[in-house]
Amino acid sequence: MVIRAIDGLNEIVGRIVAVVAIVFAAIIIFDVVMRYVFSEPTRWAFDVSKQLFGFYFVLLGGYALRHGAHVRVDILTEQFGRMARKAVDLMGYVIFFFPFAWVFLTRSWEFASRSWSQGEVTYGAIQMPVYPLKMAMCVASGLLLLQGISQVLKILLDREETSE
Repeated sequence: MVIRAIDGLNEIVGRIVAVVAIVFAAIIIFDVVMRYVFSEPTRWAFDVSKQLFGFYFVLLGGYALRHGAHVRVDILTEQFGRMARKAVDLMGYVIFFFPFAWVFLTRSWEFASRSWSQGEVTYGAIQMPVYPLKMAMCVASGLLLLQGISQVLKILLDREETSE
């Protein structure tokens, strides 16, 4: 139940955020057309597409972990038996993943709350708020941490990876 809920949450977030790639690609194409066809570059397209790419990049971490898309160095572990690989994976989560995810969560919360309280904005041609992107980092770290819990539960309960 917990595994299905966490996996489902990251699946939904991943599919929604994937649409952001289409939006920022459309903005870039629009800007290129305006710049080179009409000689009228936009003042906002670069800043907006940069912000959207930031949302896209950070919010897909949990989705990528769910689908095994993160980089793995398994040159040694591919020689191990199934139980030894599971033990190494479990130790990797405990020793490396969870401490990283916890630091990412706590630091991004501090980073985002400071930005929110200051009403931080960009300094470019248009002043866009920065705190939504910094809050997305905090949400992303939470989603990543939850997906790590799901992955560890799958290891402990000997559940196979399932991707819908």
